[in-house]
Amino acid sequence: MQLVGVRIELPSNVPILLLRETDGSRYLPIWIGPNEATAIALALQGIEPQRPMTHDLLTQVIDALGAEVVRVDVTELVGGTFFANLVMNGDDGETTISARPSDAIAVAARTESPVFADRALLDEVGVEIEEDGQEEEIERFREFLEDITPEDFGSGQSHDS
Repeated sequence: MQLVGVRIELPSNVPILLLRETDGSRYLPIWIGPNEATAIALALQGIEPQRPMTHDLLTQVIDALGAEVVRVDVTELVGGTFFANLVMNGDDGETTISARPSDAIAVAARTESPVFADRALLDEVGVEIEEDGQEEEIERFREFLEDITPEDFGSGQSHDS
């Protein structure tokens, strides 16, 4: 999957994490919390805060332990809640840790690790966007991400927890 970015769904003002099929036209929208949206947006923009945020700290701990993030797998949707796995390699081999997709992807954005989604999940909840409007829609997301600041994310509920 390609991490397109985050946007705000109107009129609810709830942040959405948007993933796109690498070799297809389906998108996977995941409603997330404002803190995670900010963390992902900052990582995508290459902005490093003066002090580490939670996802920066987690990335530093993973590095300090001699491990590396291999990938994130978004695995399923149960009762409106998305599930994901953060897959790492370390001295003891591969380790899989269950995580909220937003947290796992915030780490993946910092480590430039790939994100995958289960094909059955994409078949169930993937959103098809016609080719004609696709480039324009992606450009609007890119423009949005260029102008976003942490203050753009107000309080809201996370739907992936």
